[in-house]
Amino acid sequence: MSARSRFWLFAPLALALVATAAIMYGPVSIPAGDVWSALAGHGESSTVTIVRSLRLPRTVLAALVGAALAMAGSALQGSLRNPLAEPYLLGVSGGAATGAVIAVVAGVRGAAFIPLAAFAGALLAVFVVLILGRAAGGRSDGRVLLMGGVVVGAFANAAIMVTLATAPANEIRGALWWMMGSVSDADWRQVAWLAVYAGVAGAALVYAARDIDLLALGDDSAAALGLNVDRAGARIFLIASLLAAATVAAAGLVGFVGLVVPHLVRALGLRHHREGVLGSALVGAVLVITADLAARTLRAPAELPLGAVTALIGVPFFLSRLRRLA
Repeated sequence: MSARSRFWLFAPLALALVATAAIMYGPVSIPAGDVWSALAGHGESSTVTIVRSLRLPRTVLAALVGAALAMAGSALQGSLRNPLAEPYLLGVSGGAATGAVIAVVAGVRGAAFIPLAAFAGALLAVFVVLILGRAAGGRSDGRVLLMGGVVVGAFANAAIMVTLATAPANEIRGALWWMMGSVSDADWRQVAWLAVYAGVAGAALVYAARDIDLLALGDDSAAALGLNVDRAGARIFLIASLLAAATVAAAGLVGFVGLVVPHLVRALGLRHHREGVLGSALVGAVLVITADLAARTLRAPAELPLGAVTALIGVPFFLSRLRRLA
């Protein structure tokens, strides 16, 4: 059996197992048999409520967040030919967080509209980073893009702090927790809106996979093969920004998923970007569900920020990859 065949056999199985474990374990452990009964609406009412109203939407939201971030990271790494590209490190997630916070402080409400405000912030951030990259030697220089992303991310954090400076204390605490990433407040309406955004944008990335394959060859080679490089690159950046913005609006800042997952997928044998984007969605879902399970069980009954757990995984990985580029 080839590596690709093994991936498509075991990745969905891993996702099912991890999702089941996420529903089983928490402050109250539920046996697997009771979980399946509760999913069907049978069993004790308290168990049904815990499974169907609390843990299931939380697990689904974590899966969607992981899938969206991983797809965005896969597309950005391919189109930029930069193994360190991902929404968080390029400042896209920080820009999205700024847009969402400003919208909330301004009184905008609703699961459908906050992602639009986050998308506007993400869009501004990605264009600033690309302008910085082009001014300093082109978008293919990974170090320039990373420095641009750090600058944009720092500015986004400053903008959020200024926005929250006059907010009530309870709103500040909530915003800070949200900025560290969490799916603890998941509900089915939130899941539905993220599913719409992630489904549409993810399908668009799969459709654009051939363009990503061409961009990965280099701008000159892609242009020689008939691709409008600037237009295709801008389209992919926009789609990846929408994915990142939707996750920020739903779960706050969850970093490094888009960095780590595409490398894992390529190591598992998926080389072309169409299968890479799809495979990244599966592995990203597994990673974030696992991280969220760790966040709420490692120091129970206290709960760790989801973004902190993914950073504990992503930062060492980032440093190892950065050393290879040095």
